[in-house]
Amino acid sequence: MSTGLVTLFGGSGFIGHYAARALVEAGYRVRIAVRRPHLAGDVRLAGPPGWIDIAQANVRNRLSVERAIEGADAVVNLVGILYEKGRQSFESAQLGGAQTVAECAAAAGIKRFVQISAIGADENSESDYARTKALAEQAVRDAIPEAVILRPSIVFGPEDDFFNKFAGMAAHPVSNVAPFLPAIGGGKTKLQPVYAGNVAEAIAAAVSRDDVQGKTYELGGPRTYTFNELYDFIGETIDRKRYALPLPYFVAKPMGLTFGAIWKIPFLPLHTVLGPPPITGDQVDMLKTDNVVADDALTLKDLGIQDIESIESIVPTYLWRYRAYGEFHQKGEA
Repeated sequence: MSTGLVTLFGGSGFIGHYAARALVEAGYRVRIAVRRPHLAGDVRLAGPPGWIDIAQANVRNRLSVERAIEGADAVVNLVGILYEKGRQSFESAQLGGAQTVAECAAAAGIKRFVQISAIGADENSESDYARTKALAEQAVRDAIPEAVILRPSIVFGPEDDFFNKFAGMAAHPVSNVAPFLPAIGGGKTKLQPVYAGNVAEAIAAAVSRDDVQGKTYELGGPRTYTFNELYDFIGETIDRKRYALPLPYFVAKPMGLTFGAIWKIPFLPLHTVLGPPPITGDQVDMLKTDNVVADDALTLKDLGIQDIESIESIVPTYLWRYRAYGEFHQKGEA
């Protein structure tokens, strides 16, 4: 029996698929609000027929947002970008979008609101990504003081853009000649990867529970790793030894700025052909700070989530595709 309707903005993305499934399992009907509904049909597979609907909405268009939340009991805002492209900027997508969605939800009398932010959100950050994430948190709380803020670290899962990205780089033919992966800042930045399924559970708990309203939670996996340790893990998993090549920040930053500027050109949509840029200047700035759960933060366990998945238990189940001889090849075999 349905316990209500949740509108999920940005629900066709990586985390959105997991969130839709978790919400349906918790008894909610889900409305996926996306810019391009014709590209989001696969999200319906996250639940039984009739439990997941798709609506057109653009967080830059207030009227479309108002239509998308009509009749909803709760709203989750997943909209975010990792790099700027065309008209999609951090200011418009992450800050302006969150503010619009929260204000429309408040006007509709919706008190249950979940904002997906990120560890490292800081209005004084050099990174525009982290800065706008922090300002978005404040805009949401200004509109709906009861809103729940969830700050995940790097999110992993079969469709992720992190482990797949670096495994793909390690498996590229060029890496057989030059077996190196770039270690920005020496590869010493610490990360605490969190499984997409656990993030989805956190979203469902934030929507369902009364005792979490108005609180902020930081979501991380069971342990932390340096970037170099993650490189070693990826190489071990796909049976391709690669070495970390230290790349100082003062070298990486101009490279990132160049890539970011090229990928942002509206009439040259490289992201549709080549995918995300290798690195952007903003991402270099983010790597100057560790991306781990703070010692005094509320965490997944405070949301009642005890079975927290590790990269060791999940990532090998999908990185096998980057092995030279396939899924069942054992080391030492010809």
